[in-house]
Order: sequence, then C-alpha cells, then structure tokens
Amino acid sequence: MGYTALEKMRKAHLEQFGTDVGPFVPAQTRAVKNGFDLRSAALRFLHQRCEGLRFDAKKTAAEKKTGTYLGTGIRPNQVPYDMQMDVDRLCLANELGKFIDSGVAEDAYTVYYAYLEMFIGGNGRSQKMVELLSEFESNASTLLMKHRDHYSHSVYVFALGLAIYETNAAFRETFKRFYGFTKEREAAAFFLEFWGLSSLFHDIGYPFEIPFEQVMAYFEVQRQGRGEGNVYLAYRDVEALTAIGEEEKAHLIKLFNREFDTVEELLAYGIAKHLGEAYSVSEEYLTDVIKNKPLHPENNGYFMDHAFFSAARLHKELVDVIGAERLTPAHLDALSAIMLHNSLYKFAIAFYKSKTKRKPSLKAELHPLAYLLMLCDELQCWDRTAYGRNSRTELQPMSAEFDFAGGAIRSRYFYDSEEAEKIGAYEARYQAWAEGDRTTPPPRLKAYSDMAESEQRFLTDIEKIVDLSIMPLTVETELCPVDRRSKHTYLSASNFLHMYDFAVALNARYNHMGREDEVDTEQLESEFNIMSLEYKLSNINQVKSFARYLNAINCFYTDKPVDFDMLHTFRASQIAVFAPMEHARWVREHRSMGWTQGTLYETAADDPKEQKALRERLRCHKLCMDGDPTDEEIHDHYLTLSPEEQDKDWKPFNSMLRLIKKFDGLRIYRLSAKR
Repeated sequence: MGYTALEKMRKAHLEQFGTDVGPFVPAQTRAVKNGFDLRSAALRFLHQRCEGLRFDAKKTAAEKKTGTYLGTGIRPNQVPYDMQMDVDRLCLANELGKFIDSGVAEDAYTVYYAYLEMFIGGNGRSQKMVELLSEFESNASTLLMKHRDHYSHSVYVFALGLAIYETNAAFRETFKRFYGFTKEREAAAFFLEFWGLSSLFHDIGYPFEIPFEQVMAYFEVQRQGRGEGNVYLAYRDVEALTAIGEEEKAHLIKLFNREFDTVEELLAYGIAKHLGEAYSVSEEYLTDVIKNKPLHPENNGYFMDHAFFSAARLHKELVDVIGAERLTPAHLDALSAIMLHNSLYKFAIAFYKSKTKRKPSLKAELHPLAYLLMLCDELQCWDRTAYGRNSRTELQPMSAEFDFAGGAIRSRYFYDSEEAEKIGAYEARYQAWAEGDRTTPPPRLKAYSDMAESEQRFLTDIEKIVDLSIMPLTVETELCPVDRRSKHTYLSASNFLHMYDFAVALNARYNHMGREDEVDTEQLESEFNIMSLEYKLSNINQVKSFARYLNAINCFYTDKPVDFDMLHTFRASQIAVFAPMEHARWVREHRSMGWTQGTLYETAADDPKEQKALRERLRCHKLCMDGDPTDEEIHDHYLTLSPEEQDKDWKPFNSMLRLIKKFDGLRIYRLSAKR
C-alpha cells in the first residue's frame, strides 16, 4: 500500500461524504513497481518499503483523545500527524526522483533539505553546513590539479545505496541481522536514517582538504612531486572540533561503558569494535593513525584525509542540533563508516594495493554501512563536475545505467562520443603495449581506461575493497552523444546560501504587500518555518524555477556586483510571459504530490480556517488540474482563471523584489548593459 495514513484519511472521507474524494496517492508511486534501474529501485524503496516512516502512535492516540490534529499543512494542526509524515516521505521521494533525472546541484540541494528536515533538525538548522560544502568546493577547487564535485556525488551515492538495499536480499538480511531487526518496515526506516547520514555527509570535510591540495597544486605546477621537500599544510588546535563535552561523555559512558575525551578515540573504538578482530588492528593503533591525519600528513603519503574532517564535523553537528543525549551506537556506526571510506581502510587496515600486506576485502556482515558506503562511493564516478585542472582534461563517464535485477549490479558507463578520437588513440597505444613485452605500465586514459582495459582496474580495485560475493558486479562502457538538456542551465546564479533566503522572501510575498519595510528577516523566517516540508520545498522549488522565468524575460539574478540595471518592478509585458510559466509549475508540482481539482472544502465548511484545514486533508484545490495535462492545456487553463486568480501569479513578485533586499547580496538585473 505504501502511504497508509493517506489511505486512512481517504477512507474516513469516503464515510463522511459518501463518495471517494481523496486524498489520493500520486500515480508515480506505482510507476516504479517493477523496475530495476537506479531510479525505479531507489524510489520504490521510499514509496513501498518505508511504509509508516516516522509514524507516532502516541501522537495518534493524543489526536483521538483530544480531537485536535497534531500534523502541519500550510499551518499547524490541520492534518493528522501520520498523514504529514506520509506527505514528507512523498516529498523526499519526489525530490530524489528529480535529482536522478537531472543531476544538477540545485536538485541535490532539495534532497539534502528534505532529509535534514526529516531526520536531523527542522527549521533549516543544519542546511548551511551542506550549502557551504558546495560553495567552498565550486569556488576553491578550480585551483587544484585534480578535483571533482562531491555535492551532487553524495546524493547519487545515497540513491545507489537505496537501490541496492531494495533489490539485494542478501545485503538486506545482513543489515537486519547486524542490527537485530525482525520487522522489515522498522529495518527500512532505520536504514534510511543512518544510510542517509553516512552517504549524504561522507564528503562534508572537503573544505579542510581543499586548502591542503591547493598548496600541493602550486608545487605540482612547478613539476615538483608530492613528498619531502615540498611545503604542505597541517592543522593545529584540532581539539576545537573534536573535543567531547562533559554531557556527551556521561552519555557515552552509559552507551559503551567507556569514557572518551575526543572524537578520534570514539571513532577508533567504533572501528575496532567491528573490524579489530577480522583485520588484527587494535583500538590504540587506530587512535594513533586517526589522530595523525590532520597533524602529520607526511605520515599519510602527504595527503589530507577529508574523511576525518567529515566524521568530526558531522559529529559536532549532531551534538549541536539533536543533542548529545540522543546519540546512539548507530550514529557511531555512521560516523565510523565515513571515517573508513577514503584512505583509512584502504591504506591503514586492508592495505589493498600491497602485494605482501593486503588483507581480505570487507564483508558486509562486519560493518554494513561502511561496506555500502565504500562500494557506492566507487561506483558513483559519472556526471561529476570537474574542477581541477587535470580533472577537466581527463575522460570521465558522463552518465551511467544500472540494472539491479537478481541481486547483481550490472553497470554501464557512457562516455562522450565526441571523444572518439582521443579514445581511438588510447586504444592504439594500449594495443601496442599489450602486444609488446608489457614490462612498462599500460597507458591510461582515466577513467575510461580503468573500465575498458583488459585488466579492468576499476572493477578489480572495487573487489579489493569490498567483498562482492553477495552482489556480483559487471562493468561495461559505451560511447554516446552528450545530452545536457536535463541540466536546465541559465545565466542566473547565486550561492546556495541565498537559495533559502530567496525562498523565505517568496513565501512572504503574499503577506506583506505594501508593508515590506515593516517586517524583519526574523519574522519572515518564522512564517516560513511554521509550514510543513511540502510548502517549504514548494517555495524552494519556485526559487529553482525563477532562473527559467527570468531567462524568458531577458533578466537574471546574482549575488555578485555587476554592471547591469537592477530590476525594481516587473512590467506588464514581462508578467504576461512568466505568470503562465509559474502557473504551470504550480499545477505540475501539485499533481506530483497527489493534489486533485475540487472545491468541496469551500462548501463542506463555513469557517475560513476550517476550510483551509479541510483543503489540506482532502488535498484538493480549485485551481488544480486532474490527469496529465499538456503545456498547452495548462496555458489554456490559466487563461480561464479570473483576473483575481491570475494576479496571484505575478503581483506578489513585486513585493518579493522589495523583500529580497532584506537579505544580503541577492539582486535581479535586466540583461542590458548599463549606460
């Protein structure tokens, strides 16, 4: 069934009104029923396996006793709490589906936002942590020799893990045994929360690694190798990030019967607990290695391990946002999985490249979160923006297809057919090497050569890292033309820190028209944060569409000072262009969330407040459209609206232009040179 609270409300309405009036579950939740591609499998996990996610029996009992709903629609206390949880889950699934279709960072942002609101801290308390990763990476990484995107990458890793859990019974049963689950729904909910922590945040430490690599890149440009004789960075006063406070110490003693002073000690304990016996590594050894990561990169091949900072930074965020008293052993598993995923496991535990010291690849039964993170991190090498100077010239896969049927992973990576000449030249060099004495290393065209060469370096390296006996992996390559239509790239650009601010101003545009000077940003954010996740995301998604609207009227927004005329108000001719576009976005968004056309809420209740609440429970709206309307049908529908309704699609935007000035930096300009 999937969305049981929505179905429960639907049955209640059937009894109340004598006809089937909703709410209805969107059709797309059934469209992924039998697919074994990445999109279908990942979304099926969310739609079907996570039934009852975040339901609260105590709140349901309180609702029944008091007659007051505890869930939020556009305002608090409008819907049953469990119904809101179903809608939240539908939001996460829709945002993940959009990201898999596009791969753009703006769509990754809303996946992060939905997850954070659901599992870490609502009201935007954690969002700027991940926003900063994207901003720092995109602005600082161009100075590096080798670097690729880690923001969208992490959401792809998240999706891969969901797909594997959904389709691989062996891994699913291993995970359930490891954590002692017998009920599938409970295991799936637990997996979603802690796999989300492990995957979405495994690279948030890159802002610490990037400055180190920038210094290294300076000397690599001078043709000096990495190593002794080069200037390099090391971090000091790391305790400011890793020290464990007294409240957390007391809580950890209750959990583990041990006292920990630093995150390094906690991570070493968590790793040794799962891997110590199998890999003959002690807690003391691991503590020493982990502590040396930021302090002595010369002991780590002159590399700075972002995984250490990712784990430490996420630990601090969890303590600050959810509170030390809510940490569980599973949180430590997520943190230790992050600590393991980069170099610690490969070079200090398994020694996977050593001919004499190499130990067996990691089995899922030892640490399922670490196992899955390392596997998915390796698999996700497609569609990653290249920032580093060398990375931009390497041949990387632009897209990929996966078939997860039968518990196996069949992957096909696609490369740009425009690079056929480069590939042909490489293959000729490789053939000459293969027919020669083979005493020299084979030629490489990373990452294509790692997948296409007979040695299958890409696959064999993964096999050295994780044991693939429970999920056989095959890798193929193929050339095809580039298709960037899904990227929706426009001139408008802003850092992610402004996306939330923009959404807050958009939300407030109806409430403060003519009174923009009287309201402060704190009030605007308060009005934004009382809404459910669905409405917050609606405003954010409108921000994401705004670049397209402005592009259609030869305008753009930016947070950079530019020599163009600022736009202070929209003209009628501009409004005629983008108002129908906004109506189309609104209609399609509501259809994807299961809303239907109807006015029952207006006739079944007299009080305007109750009318709005009933509209939320019915999930119907007089301006919605049923079915799957075409662009032309939506445009015709817009033209039939009353002038008052049409005004709602544009008048508030002039108020928004004034409200957005309350947030630092973001402005809208006309695409005509300033004279």
